[in-house]
Amino acid sequence: MKRTSSASLSRRAFLRAATAASTAPVILPSSLLGADDLPSPSERIVMGLIGVGGQGSYHMRTLSGFPDVQIAAICDVDAGHLDRAVDHVENAYSERRKSGTFKGCARYNDFRDLIARPDIDAVLVATPDHWHAAIGIAAMKAGKDCYIEKPLSLTVEQGRRVCDVARRYRRVVQVGSHERSRANARFACELVRNGRIGKLHTIRVNMPMDAGQKPIPPQPVMPVPEGLDWNMWLGPAPWAPYTEKRCHFSFRYILDYSGGEMTDRGAHILDLAQLALDMDDSGPVELAGTGWRPEDGLFNTFMRYEFSMRYGNGVQLLGSEASPRGIRFEGSDGWVFIHIHGGRLEASLASLLKEKLTPDEIHLGRSPGHHQDFLNAVRTRGTPMATPEIGHRTATLCHLLNAAMLTGQRLEWDPAAERVTNSEEANRLLSRPARPPWPT
Repeated sequence: MKRTSSASLSRRAFLRAATAASTAPVILPSSLLGADDLPSPSERIVMGLIGVGGQGSYHMRTLSGFPDVQIAAICDVDAGHLDRAVDHVENAYSERRKSGTFKGCARYNDFRDLIARPDIDAVLVATPDHWHAAIGIAAMKAGKDCYIEKPLSLTVEQGRRVCDVARRYRRVVQVGSHERSRANARFACELVRNGRIGKLHTIRVNMPMDAGQKPIPPQPVMPVPEGLDWNMWLGPAPWAPYTEKRCHFSFRYILDYSGGEMTDRGAHILDLAQLALDMDDSGPVELAGTGWRPEDGLFNTFMRYEFSMRYGNGVQLLGSEASPRGIRFEGSDGWVFIHIHGGRLEASLASLLKEKLTPDEIHLGRSPGHHQDFLNAVRTRGTPMATPEIGHRTATLCHLLNAAMLTGQRLEWDPAAERVTNSEEANRLLSRPARPPWPT
């Protein structure tokens, strides 16, 4: 479908187009049919990838090695990212064929064209954060299961909407909180849940900034590079002129597109706090934080911070820039520490890490790997490790801590109503308008 503008198709028109596409006959190229070392179509999960720069490139390389996955389409607004990803997938599939050639991975600039295809079973969304919810919602409404990178949302309101749509359309959704799929992390949470460190009273979150994460001065307006659809990259975010540091990796340091380190690694670390506390469908009742962020220049997310949370059961969570990166659970009889991005464990007693759970204790189960866990759920219609509710509740903590630092207020939170009960200023930060024609 040729477009005269990346935003020319309205939401209503898109839904009509997707409905029409879903009733059209599925015609697959011969290169997608079972042959050589490729499973037959009935045995494969046909996927589309949306966003293949950075983390999306990692997902693309990983999934292209799964024999029961067919990456049939890739979408990216950067032609360079798109070309490299399609080349990699087709080269990977070529190696499995006796002919040594494979062509059949379609290229898209606009995600709406990809999700309108009736042959796509599931999509993986690894765009910048400000696109996660909008693309995920559109894909679910088009009948696709979704793996959506963390953070699930840019706002609390967006995250709740993703959960509601997933439930209404009965879609499998895995949020990219892959740390909870690590066996060591799950074992540490089992130790906490089963009282092996005594009564839990304090959680300490270490979240140091990387050395390269520094303020930068105001940036010049630059010509949009050839092959980059800048209007589509911005999507629902406010319009802004192109400058190199605004997009790709460093988007995460700009509040229009992300929440900084808090929604980046914070989303991984705080997710384990929720798991250990058995709070996957709830959250704390009080949050506070102080921090520093640049007042001038392009980057404006918090780069210095101290924060705290209090749960209804009395457990306190304290966070800072301390090293090493990870999370420590402190109980009346000991402690256990999880190193993030690797999962190595430390404990007050080495013997604690060798303990075995009894059959009647809480077992959190083990993951076959975050991608495989998602694929298994797609096949069985089961529940993945990181459901949208789990991802939403974790992202909510990140958004609330940013709101506490932005307002300078200690926030009282009602996790059932999902409202701040003592600050309308903070509540206003839980949602934001979208640039037309995109939905909020």
